[in-house]
Amino acid sequence: MVEKIGAEAFLMLSENLRVIDVRSPAEFVQGHIPGAKNLPLFNNEERAVVGTLYKNSGRETSVLKGLDFIGPKMSGFVKQANKIAPKRKVLMHCWRGGMRSESMAWLLSTAGFHVQLLEDGYKSYRKFIREKLGTASNYIILSGKTGSGKTEVLLQMKSMGMQVIDLEGLANHKGSAFGALGEDPQPTNEQFENDLYKDWAGLNHTQTIFLEDESRSIGKVVLPEVFFQVMRISPVIRLEMGEELRVKRLVVDYCKYPKEQLIESVNKIEKRIGGQHAKKIIEAIEAEDFYTAIAMVLGYYDKSYNYGLTKRENPKIHYLETDTLDAEKNAESVIQFYTGLGRI
Repeated sequence: MVEKIGAEAFLMLSENLRVIDVRSPAEFVQGHIPGAKNLPLFNNEERAVVGTLYKNSGRETSVLKGLDFIGPKMSGFVKQANKIAPKRKVLMHCWRGGMRSESMAWLLSTAGFHVQLLEDGYKSYRKFIREKLGTASNYIILSGKTGSGKTEVLLQMKSMGMQVIDLEGLANHKGSAFGALGEDPQPTNEQFENDLYKDWAGLNHTQTIFLEDESRSIGKVVLPEVFFQVMRISPVIRLEMGEELRVKRLVVDYCKYPKEQLIESVNKIEKRIGGQHAKKIIEAIEAEDFYTAIAMVLGYYDKSYNYGLTKRENPKIHYLETDTLDAEKNAESVIQFYTGLGRI
């Protein structure tokens, strides 16, 4: 049995049913629905051949070539699908909901599967999630200058029962020129958006959701414009921490990395901080005077941070001072402060 359903219903059902993505491995790596399993109708090379034939020789020629590729693999597809979904109920999609998913759905339904196809395919899913991410929500933005430990505070708040989206965790990047140090490779921008939606959709949007203050770019990934604009007009709690504490924290966080990696990170911002300034920072790193190096880098980031706050559209900014690096204590302070403010 095969039926087509829209993106919203498809995603609701995906909480309990397995999703099979029949696009090529390269398409899947570029971006996929979180939790989906790749069962490609064509491998990357086969897809290229069929696509070229479609453009140059027409539909009939490309379909016949596709059948040549698929024929020997049909029993294998059914066996793999049985492993993915032993109960023989699956959700399925390709790029546009066309021949690839319909062909695989026919095959699996013939083998006794109940298949629900995503109408208009992965393309419709992408359109749906990008629209949803622009929906107004009860966001509170936790802000603070570099070194304030905002990410750790938010994670502590999450462990205390607050709703949090960890943007830097999803991006595998801490947001500065030094942000890739110690992190896994970043996802593609497409996959980042897919993962962001999954976290976003799992939250109660009638209640407050906390996010860290970010520029639109987090390393190489970029926040969806509609999502970023909602963040920019949301109320802000600004964690105020003195420079001495922030430098102390950053020395611990970053000076465990090889000097070569730290210098490479400084070189990324040389044009913005000036050649002479960058040279002095690098000299301090080479001399293992990390306190001086970090204090000089902070001067640049503090200016950028203050400038970023001025670009918000009439935000409500609430200031919370702290004199500790203890993330748990700061999390408790933010929650207490937020509760005292009432609905902001």
